[in-house]
Amino acid sequence: MSNGNYGTCRACGAQIMWIKTAAGKSMPVNPLATPYWPAEGAAGKIVTPDGSVVSCHFDGTRENAKFGYVSHFATCPAAGSFRRKR
Repeated sequence: MSNGNYGTCRACGAQIMWIKTAAGKSMPVNPLATPYWPAEGAAGKIVTPDGSVVSCHFDGTRENAKFGYVSHFATCPAAGSFRRKR
């Protein structure tokens, strides 16, 4: 379903999947596909299997659902350790 490779987060030890973004960069995502409903300007964000980042809602009617992946940065308890220093 995706073009990703599996790995392990070096900070928290969780299984992750790498997806290539449209810009050619690798993004870590949680490996379970999540239902979402696209909504321009919504606060939710999802990474599609082709690497696009889409604004969305995470609730809606089942028949209209699409599936994508949540960025691991959004759920990793150690996400702050990956932020770039300025």
